[in-house]
Amino acid sequence: MAFISLPNPVLPLSGPARPVLSPLRPTSARPARPAALPVSATAAPENWKDVKAAASDAKDAATDAVKDAAKGMGLGPDTTALGSLTVSSLGIGTWAWGDRLFWGYKPEQDKALQAAFNACVDGKVNFFDTAEVYGPGQSERLCGRFAREYKPSEGATPLEGDIHIATKFAPLPFRFSRKSVVDALKSSLNKLGAEKVDMYQIHWPAFLQEQAFWDGLADCVDLGLVTEVGVSNYSAARVKACHKLLSARGIPLVSNQVQYSLLHRNPELNGTKEACEELGVKILAYSPLAQGVLTGKYSATNMPTGPRKFALRKAIDDSLPLLIVLKDIAEKRGKTVSQIALNWCMCKDAIPIPGVRTVKQAEDNIGALGWRLSADEVAALDELSLSLNKGNSTMAMPMGDSDFLIPKI
Repeated sequence: MAFISLPNPVLPLSGPARPVLSPLRPTSARPARPAALPVSATAAPENWKDVKAAASDAKDAATDAVKDAAKGMGLGPDTTALGSLTVSSLGIGTWAWGDRLFWGYKPEQDKALQAAFNACVDGKVNFFDTAEVYGPGQSERLCGRFAREYKPSEGATPLEGDIHIATKFAPLPFRFSRKSVVDALKSSLNKLGAEKVDMYQIHWPAFLQEQAFWDGLADCVDLGLVTEVGVSNYSAARVKACHKLLSARGIPLVSNQVQYSLLHRNPELNGTKEACEELGVKILAYSPLAQGVLTGKYSATNMPTGPRKFALRKAIDDSLPLLIVLKDIAEKRGKTVSQIALNWCMCKDAIPIPGVRTVKQAEDNIGALGWRLSADEVAALDELSLSLNKGNSTMAMPMGDSDFLIPKI
């Protein structure tokens, strides 16, 4: 899989030409999106009777979602549209690639991380999400290097086209202007070793400087530094405001990256997912396995290490009834618990981006592609997970769904 280098008059670089991670812009039409959940299914449940009623109302929507997902999958590779990009229906999040505090990263892990990256691409996963604050910067360096050095394994048939990489701008307190977005992207491109990146996102709400940063995203497109733009941790109202500003400049908002899983269904319950669907904004689901809780490997006697040991204790307790159903479906389908949880996200027309650090984890994630849960299975998981949803039972971005200080566009 080769990269194609294109001249970039905006960002002069010394030395050999650097690769453009994705110079091609496929013209395939965006697949039809499933209808949003009925209003009765998006209200937070008060008791078990309400949960059953909500699940019953949602079943038709689940059926339509699964049918649409199957149509999009077709007989070929399991891919979806992300603006003008064609990406695998499952991506990979790379927060752990460089993060020492939360994930205990060590440089000697790089060989294993590269092997995991290669296994993902070999297995038809071509979308990787990083950020300037992951590491900080080390995740971007590793993503860029792994993409440049990738060579298919013997017998592997990766997706045709380029490896797609998305990165994110951190709206830190010392950044005030639209130019800071452009400058930050140029710094990220240097770390990635590229002249252009596929997607650039605002990592979390900026509140005071928000409109300037949205204009900065559009400037990055106009300068030819990025193909598509998105946001992360945005509420429904904030997505609508950003979409309106970008649309006025002729630039689509293609994604909103939010925490979304069977244990964290806030995007459905607070209207964010419905607003995104109405605007054609794709949901990128981070922590789709609830940082390992939905793999089924953790329990009260087998806790994760590091900060997760304390942050996820409640989520692990909350997940027990759900894991019983997940294991039952997994056994009947010959799949793993993780694959069922990831496939549920895809049936909801979201792109899950679980993390990987080993080839084994990569192969497990790949096993979620190429098939879909039935409408009855989705409805059963919906019913139970709604009864367990506690809003922030797993770690979430503070004020991530806040409507505080949204610019009037």
